[in-house]
Amino acid sequence: MRVLIVDDDKHIRRLVRNLLENEGLECQEAEDGFEALSIAREHHPDLIMLDVMLPGLDGYKICRLLKFDEAFSDISIIMLTSKARPTDKETGYYTGADLYITKPFRPPELVEAVRQVLGSKTASP
Repeated sequence: MRVLIVDDDKHIRRLVRNLLENEGLECQEAEDGFEALSIAREHHPDLIMLDVMLPGLDGYKICRLLKFDEAFSDISIIMLTSKARPTDKETGYYTGADLYITKPFRPPELVEAVRQVLGSKTASP
């Protein structure tokens, strides 16, 4: 399964990539919103780990553009962000996020969330 990791912080991208590649997942990275949207549309990943605060397009806009486009609505999206207010989470779910995880995160919990989201994807007909 393919995962697109979108964060403007290269250290976060590297950490998430290492965690997910250890789980046998194929990973790509993007550091801004426009790059993320382009890669998502070209490569159609199974999951996007998406920060909210990004240069260019923010994560909410990317999520909405993909989830409300029939061609890409099947891509699972986990928002991984430091925006932790209840209204931020509500916005994330409203725009189509499958899960909303706040930073700082615990690596085992992140891996379990990814397993959950991808597991439900493979269990669907």
